[in-house]
Amino acid sequence: MTDDDLRGAILAQVARLRPGTTCCPSRIARDLSEDWRPLMDPLRRLALRMAAEGDIAVLQKGRPVGPDPRGPIRLARR
Repeated sequence: MTDDDLRGAILAQVARLRPGTTCCPSRIARDLSEDWRPLMDPLRRLALRMAAEGDIAVLQKGRPVGPDPRGPIRLARR
């Protein structure tokens, strides 16, 4: 799975979110593959890069995260 595939999946999922809602990156990974766990690290890294570029928001406990968050993250519209 390429970064372009993952980027497209992230953008599609985030576009479907209602304003003010978030999604877990694992939802995206599960939609992409039955063997979804290996996708989690690449999805997380790409989501953080996309957030730094202003494409999406990456949150923890409803707040934007820095470049190296620990623990669960959520994805949202920018």
